[in-house]
Amino acid sequence: MQSAITPESQAMDAPKQGMPVTIITGFLGSGKTTLLNHILTNQQGLKTAVLVNEFGEIGIDNELIVSTDENMVELNNGCICCTINTDLVDAVYKVLERQENLDYLVVETTGLADPLPVALTFLGTELRDLTRLDSIITVVDAANYSLDLFNSQAAHSQISYGDIILLNKSDLVDEAALTDLERKICEVKEDARIIRTTRSQVPLPLILSVGLFESDKYFDTVDEHDHDHHDHDHDHSTCGHDHHDHDHDHHDHHHSDHLENDGFTSISFQSDKPLAIRKFQYFLDNQLPSNIFRAKGIMWFDESPKRHIFHLCGKRFTLDDDDWKGEPKNQLVLIGQNLDRETLIAQLENCICLPSTSRGKGFGK
Repeated sequence: MQSAITPESQAMDAPKQGMPVTIITGFLGSGKTTLLNHILTNQQGLKTAVLVNEFGEIGIDNELIVSTDENMVELNNGCICCTINTDLVDAVYKVLERQENLDYLVVETTGLADPLPVALTFLGTELRDLTRLDSIITVVDAANYSLDLFNSQAAHSQISYGDIILLNKSDLVDEAALTDLERKICEVKEDARIIRTTRSQVPLPLILSVGLFESDKYFDTVDEHDHDHHDHDHDHSTCGHDHHDHDHDHHDHHHSDHLENDGFTSISFQSDKPLAIRKFQYFLDNQLPSNIFRAKGIMWFDESPKRHIFHLCGKRFTLDDDDWKGEPKNQLVLIGQNLDRETLIAQLENCICLPSTSRGKGFGK
């Protein structure tokens, strides 16, 4: 539906030189990556840049990929996907300095991040004149959502700062539960714009170029934030990359503070030996603690020649087959609250297949 043009909307649309920016936030496993894929594969005639923490997690359709290097993937629809491997400001400048004209910028935050510092990066730094913040989209997992369960300041902030709330995985819960969730969300953010989605499928005009971000609400915070950065007015008019030497790490500190404040920890497990599938299944069924909310990894099982991509969210997990691109090994990351690292590592090490039991048979036999 077309909205009437008002002086306010004209003012908002005036700085056309400012690239519109959408921030996607949401808790662990909510469907942010699926939403990004949806945006990349369905935009008509727009060249979009996507900034993510690790584009290896996006699982972009191989048919779309034109070329890839260490920090960037180029797609045949004109979109690019870059990693934020040092600082957000630097990553945005790398995008803005590219020769081809890009129409849109999408930034995905980590699942544990408060979106406010990311928004302030665009409002309170030299990026303010080069970009314009369009909206903050918060993806909520309808099947695993509970502010009480996560007890998280970050999860609360993601709802309260979200301009649009995508209540994702709506097909996995009944109508009564969805209505109750919407009520809880509205308790955090009054008059929240909530869109129910399945697999993060949403018409893009509902979420992009919507002009919902109201910077007036943030001006006090921006001024305070900008005061800390008045010494960082670098000249970025040339294509030189001198600014990459500067440390704009305010938001990184904020994210790690939230991780610590909320009691979240991330535990990594690696092994160059295969796991026994039945032992790993026993670990998932009987030993996995309820305070692990998310897990992902590349799995190598003695019973299978395949590379297995493992995703766990809440109590649901998927295990997808793929071919090995290098030497087989196990790499697993568990994310949760107040985890017992030593016990979990010991339980995972117990899943390693002993040489005497190695059978090399087909998966599940």
